[in-house]
Amino acid sequence: MNPLRFFLLAICLCGATLAAPALPNIVIILADDLGYGDVQCYNPKRGKIPTPNIDKLASQGMRFTDAHSSSGVCSPTRYTLLTGRYHWRTRLQQGIVPVWGKPLIAPDRLTLAGLAKQHGYRTACIGKWHLGSDWPITDAQRPFFNGLGGQAGGQAAIEMTDAHRAVWKEVFSQPIPSGPTTRGFDEYFGTDVPNWPPYCFIENNRTVGIPAELLPAAKFVKNQASLQGPALKGWTLEPILPALADRAVDFIARKTKAKQPFLLYLPLTAPHTPIAVNKEWRGKSGIGHDYADFVMETDAVIGRVLDALKTSGAADNTLVFFTSDNGCASYVGAKELESKGHFPSGPLRDYKTSVYEGGHRVPFIVCWPGVVKPGAVCPQLVHQADLMATLSEIFGVKLPDNAGEDSFSLMPLLRGGEKPVREYSVSCASTGTPGLRQGPWKFIPMQAPQLYNLDTDLGETKNLAAEKPELVTELRATLEALITRGRSSLGTVQANDVPVRRFPQSDSATAVPAKSKNKGKK
Repeated sequence: MNPLRFFLLAICLCGATLAAPALPNIVIILADDLGYGDVQCYNPKRGKIPTPNIDKLASQGMRFTDAHSSSGVCSPTRYTLLTGRYHWRTRLQQGIVPVWGKPLIAPDRLTLAGLAKQHGYRTACIGKWHLGSDWPITDAQRPFFNGLGGQAGGQAAIEMTDAHRAVWKEVFSQPIPSGPTTRGFDEYFGTDVPNWPPYCFIENNRTVGIPAELLPAAKFVKNQASLQGPALKGWTLEPILPALADRAVDFIARKTKAKQPFLLYLPLTAPHTPIAVNKEWRGKSGIGHDYADFVMETDAVIGRVLDALKTSGAADNTLVFFTSDNGCASYVGAKELESKGHFPSGPLRDYKTSVYEGGHRVPFIVCWPGVVKPGAVCPQLVHQADLMATLSEIFGVKLPDNAGEDSFSLMPLLRGGEKPVREYSVSCASTGTPGLRQGPWKFIPMQAPQLYNLDTDLGETKNLAAEKPELVTELRATLEALITRGRSSLGTVQANDVPVRRFPQSDSATAVPAKSKNKGKK
């Protein structure tokens, strides 16, 4: 090549490199128990709760209408979102991580935060963890943490003794191993599970203070706390959500000022129980229901975080994901809300815990200035597992074969593409019953199998299994292949952590538990 042409080409290439946009900051906001129909822009005709900040985010980005969590309950969804792997490949095949439970994310499992740290990001988790830690509680000490009474609708609380306080002081004076700061996050601040003990904040790997009391009985009524246990003296529930907002705003300001790229994972505690509405939000919804007011307060917290991005100057170079971990919990008064004209699941069947769409089809909004077209609406099937492959593509790296096994990049859709990015999706009931999606078809492997065409029957009212037995057989085989391959994305076959439960089991497997069965649960 002519030396002059080579020199000019080098200058052009260098200029292109210098002009390339920096990697974006990343903010992932995960609401807790916010139903598909609780957000105005998803339910304009049958939604009565104003959500101006979430709606504004949708107007500035892309709103997905067929997005799903991994489960109708909390812990499994959080595992899948952070790892890009279905939760049912782990020991958690039903239910949630129990109080004082062991870590669900394996120490060597790559998370979104760990991936971001590989590319120079500072990472923080602020909010509800609920994925377990290695609490330093010995077998001999465990009776001092369980069976304490006082839970909603349960027996009276036990009488506190000096022995309880001594054991609690010993345990809470120690670091808490295997929490968020060992799973890719540089910083953690939150309450672990706000309606469960310990009733205190946790910062990094230590409790903030030494819980040495039991919560008063008044804290276990009207969808407040659920399980009795160690609490700080004077602990109240209303300040939790504002404190998380304060920490998130501070983190954004600090990292922007330091010119450090950051990933903020903000798993909010709301509008899940405890439905502890602060005074300025009581009655704001105008429909006479605490849950509706709490949704508005949650929306305001999201607004504070988005304002912090703007104020700090980070907004134009920040990729924001907003979603919810599952549908609205029926036991907070869903039927009462519907009687007032607000339908938390919108047009969908059922609520939190369910294998039906109301359990796991969730709001999902992505905003990225300069990349995502404002006001876009995408009808393609997507899953919260897809964040891992999306960030991998943004960072320009290939995931290892043992990471993000069920993740597909959203980048083609975010750039305006109209072709599906994933062929299949699996979302489960709290009992573990899976719902398999392929295109418009949804298959539920019960004793009497269920098959729905969601394009024509979004409310899942007409079971077509008897009319299409060949399709039922095909989808059953597909589900089996997804299980046995240990992955649904391209790559080498991987092992599941444990043998995966097969279905059907019984027709009751998809039933939504009665209110009494939800006490103390996420």
